[in-house]
Amino acid sequence: MNRISICAAIALAFFIASCNMPTHSASEDRSNGSAFPKGEEMLPNPVEADSQQAAPKISKPSSLSADLLDPADLIYLGAFRLPGESGGSSWEYSGYAMAYYPLGDPDGPDDGFPGSLFAVGHDHQQYVSEISIPQPVISSGKNPQELNTAATIQPFADITDGRFGYLEIPRAGLEILPPQGEQDEWKLYFSWGQHFEDAWNPTHGWSSLNLSAPDPAGPWHVNGFSNYVTNDYLFEIPQAWAATYTPGLRLATGRFRDGVWGGLGPSLIAIGPWLDGNPPAQGSSLDHAVPLLLYGRQLPGNLEIDISGIEPMTTFSEPDEWSGGAWLTAGESSAVIFVGTKAMGNSWYGFSNGVVYPTSGDPSEVYPDVPPWPHDQRGWWSDDISAQILFYDPADLAAVATGDLESWKPQPYALLPIDELLFDPGFNYENYKRYLLGAAAFDRENGLLYLVERRADGDKSVIHVFRIGAD
Repeated sequence: MNRISICAAIALAFFIASCNMPTHSASEDRSNGSAFPKGEEMLPNPVEADSQQAAPKISKPSSLSADLLDPADLIYLGAFRLPGESGGSSWEYSGYAMAYYPLGDPDGPDDGFPGSLFAVGHDHQQYVSEISIPQPVISSGKNPQELNTAATIQPFADITDGRFGYLEIPRAGLEILPPQGEQDEWKLYFSWGQHFEDAWNPTHGWSSLNLSAPDPAGPWHVNGFSNYVTNDYLFEIPQAWAATYTPGLRLATGRFRDGVWGGLGPSLIAIGPWLDGNPPAQGSSLDHAVPLLLYGRQLPGNLEIDISGIEPMTTFSEPDEWSGGAWLTAGESSAVIFVGTKAMGNSWYGFSNGVVYPTSGDPSEVYPDVPPWPHDQRGWWSDDISAQILFYDPADLAAVATGDLESWKPQPYALLPIDELLFDPGFNYENYKRYLLGAAAFDRENGLLYLVERRADGDKSVIHVFRIGAD
């Protein structure tokens, strides 16, 4: 089995508990009293999958227990392309939400990649399509044209029937579960929101898996929690774990918002909408919700998370973008992962050329002119970016669920940079590309992890595939 050789800089990525905090060249005031302005972001030969490669390996503590998934066990199998337009949308600017369906594509080839994927397409429409899963290919020349292409099973459709209307810089999550509670069929769960929230809007719902007749229910609001920590990624909580620590709650929801309004790291909350009705009334609250991870305090009525005196996630930086997650299991080993774009080096609020925009709210401060293209998009920026996977110990989340650990105490036990696997890593200022990864989805039965690399095939996404452990 060949392992990817990586440059010395990436090889220095190591056990995350020993990492240093990033240097900040702009505001260090993380109190909720600061007035952080609303951003203006816009948004050689192929190798077949049986020639597996391991993802870049990082060092880990010698005491890593057998019940924790070793990042080195993620074996890279390659990637595949997404199909053409359908249903009034496309796969350009896509991939911020994705779910695996084990019963999908029943007539597909017996190639070791069963099932199908449901995913969100173009950011403007936010429609959902179902696609097949072709055999992934490792392209040594990083040429998307060498990859196999998925087929459209169900064309793009609005599974919410317009319930959310226009969303500025939308956030979305998808997950598919078998019947829960009094349900009699599989459901496609969704969450939707936007970058800036000014009210406690309902965010979550479910639909059927028939995209031409989705029959959506909801949306509902996760009771007691701001949208800044709930309305993005969704993924399944394994049944055995949930039965012990969050009975009846099989769905994990959360969000990481750049800046500090959503806390100082990714959040995760266990929910079970079916416990509040079949379905709950539209606009109602989901009262069954248990926090598993939250780097801050949710104060009653506050949209912004209180971060006073809170210990941040190790290596936290304001421009980070943790956009997907999954609960991985392999035999007796497991890990909760978050995938996304990690800010590297100095970070600041302002413009990509290093111009800092004041964040104190002091009206006497001088506001800089907007720089010329391609540095005219205001927001959180950093010197560089890296596509990474964070690994959390489910035992730590169990301790939070039972009240034995504060929600901000768990820390990742490892991180895995995967930049060398990407087709288009790093910033592309001229094309307004600033985020690398999108959503994640997990085939638990076959140990297959699917990750979205955004805008890697022109403006279309590609899907990267990993297997946990050897065949």
